Amino acid sequence: MARIVVTGGAGFLGSHLCRALLDRGDQVVAIDNLVTGSVTNIEQLFGRPGFTFVEHDVSNYIWVPGAVDVVMHLASPASPADFERIPIQILKVGGLGTHNALGLALTKGAKFFLASTSEVYGDPLVHPQPESYWGNVNPIGTRGVYDEAKRYAEAMTMAYHRHHKVDVRIVRIFNTYGPQMRPDDGRAVSNFLVQALRGEPITIFGEGNQTRSFTYVDDEIRGFLALLDSDVTTPVNIGNDNEFTISQLAELVLDVTGSSSELVYLPLPADDPTQRKPDLTKARTLLGWQPEIQLREGLERTATYFRSILN
Repeated sequence: MARIVVTGGAGFLGSHLCRALLDRGDQVVAIDNLVTGSVTNIEQLFGRPGFTFVEHDVSNYIWVPGAVDVVMHLASPASPADFERIPIQILKVGGLGTHNALGLALTKGAKFFLASTSEVYGDPLVHPQPESYWGNVNPIGTRGVYDEAKRYAEAMTMAYHRHHKVDVRIVRIFNTYGPQMRPDDGRAVSNFLVQALRGEPITIFGEGNQTRSFTYVDDEIRGFLALLDSDVTTPVNIGNDNEFTISQLAELVLDVTGSSSELVYLPLPADDPTQRKPDLTKARTLLGWQPEIQLREGLERTATYFRSILN
């Protein structure tokens, strides 16, 4: 049993992580300012032994009384809709929030786990993307507030590892989806499913030829725990290496939902990556992890969730 602090614990990924940690017997202190997270995501956890929730903005100083074994830093808005809505907050949680979370880990002698992102690769010129690839990011573009915040967070994490000897883990997350996503999340899976279930036009940006590799949340969380329990201190991609075009995703969503929504094409946003696919060699060889849930099954499960909250 470990006592684990999870920043962003009421968010989409954070809430799933809190549940998984409790299920394996850990104690969890979830911290969230509820800007994009929701108490609804964790309301079933409040009655469970070992779970504590603290409403707090980790861009401000963090203190947790008592022993802490692990700090898992997931706090950050992560959807494209947020990049223009709250850009300063995204930069602050990536910079100040990471610094504060690392400070807590250092003070407590705890392991530190950073949730980074495939966005550190930007619009990649290498395909698929191995962890050794440095990326192709526009630092002054709209997406740059998220991309550069995460790149800076990785740099700070490794600085604490080298200078202060903090035991660190860094996961690079690839397009995760599943239950407890926000309906207005702004990402392709949630957009398409909500539009299809409501009978609204499905909005595809560009010609739909850009690719993504979609990871179901249960697989992602399994990968988190495998990395956490390993001794790998360098970044590791955790994603699904089956690659789909956005048009293929839209057609699959129509099939899964039985919707007759039409497809509508809109201008492509600036700096939208043309392709995204993880090289999973490190995850497979060092962690013994690989994805198990493929896109159709994951979409069916996620559609069931959205039906339950949209009705």
